Amino acid sequence: MASKASSVSDPFPPAENDLTRFGWLAFLGSGASIGACYITTISSVLAAAVGTPALNINPHVQAVFMWSFALLAVFAIARDYRTHHRLHPLIIGALGFLLVIGTTYTYYDVRIEIMGYVVLVIAAFLNQNALMSLLNRKVRSQASELADMNASLERRVERQVSEIDRLARLKRFLAPEIADLITNEDKEALLNSHRGFIACLFCDIRNFTKLSEGIEPEEVMNVLQDYHRRLGQLVSRHGGTIGYRSGDGLMVILNDPLAVEDPVLQAAQLARDMMTAFQEARLEWERLGYEIGFGIGLAAGYATLGLIGDEHRFDYTAIGNVVNLASRLCDRAADGEILVNRRVFADIEGRMETARLGEFTLKGFEKPIEVFTVGNPDETSNVVKASFEAQTGSRT
Repeated sequence: MASKASSVSDPFPPAENDLTRFGWLAFLGSGASIGACYITTISSVLAAAVGTPALNINPHVQAVFMWSFALLAVFAIARDYRTHHRLHPLIIGALGFLLVIGTTYTYYDVRIEIMGYVVLVIAAFLNQNALMSLLNRKVRSQASELADMNASLERRVERQVSEIDRLARLKRFLAPEIADLITNEDKEALLNSHRGFIACLFCDIRNFTKLSEGIEPEEVMNVLQDYHRRLGQLVSRHGGTIGYRSGDGLMVILNDPLAVEDPVLQAAQLARDMMTAFQEARLEWERLGYEIGFGIGLAAGYATLGLIGDEHRFDYTAIGNVVNLASRLCDRAADGEILVNRRVFADIEGRMETARLGEFTLKGFEKPIEVFTVGNPDETSNVVKASFEAQTGSRT
């Protein structure tokens, strides 16, 4: 409230937001004062030209108008001084006003009067020049700020483009969700080494080595590209993270680094969907003479997880018995089988079709491991085969 009151009572408020005036009020006051001074002469000339009587103005009233308008010019310069902070236009304007009022009420001399008005107009021009200089400085300052903003924006765009390029390169080697975490400062800590509960899935193509020896390398690449494309889409759909790809082999982690609701069930459903997708692809490949199979191993438990590698290449991986067990189950799985450990069986029992196969002796484990299977391989194969035959029949 105090600041508001002071601004209202200020006789010369600053004109920071009124630079567009360019000092016009000072010129208006000066011109009006000159007009008031010579109104009689101007009226006489006009009256003679048009044949009308000249104005008869009281000299005292005329004098009041003269010095009032001159005072308005000085007031305008004083007001503009609060903006441009140059004192000499105000001093010169005040001198012109004193000359005008002095010669009006003390000793009248037309030369002094003319000099007063000349000085007053000069003050108005100096005031305008001061405002223009201030405006020019502000324009230069704003131009400099704009240039700095543009440079800053260019740097930010360059950093963002670089970050996008970096992310695109990372996504060529890492799962998209891992690449996103690497470039996200808020979530980067999730990639540090830590313990966590995961469902780990391994899968690979059976007889792939034999297949590779019997067909051309280009055909092998076509099979692998189709294989990884199909399975990669399923992994993303179930919220999994691909730990690594190795030829026909694939390792998938669920529940880390991104949490998955009911990760064991999701992993089992992913395994079932992967098996179905492979069976569909295999029927197409078998028509081309490719005899291959597919097996999956799935285990759940705690593992140590984190990012390993250097600045040129990273891998997000898991280490622990659960990983080794999933890998050995995959090795042991026959074509069309999904083998799981007891922890997986305990989580999905009653929600998916399962069966106990018995205790297996697996490489790297001293004690026999109780192994279960998910789904019915023969039933899956028959359903896929019937669907495939229906599709091929409709095409023919």
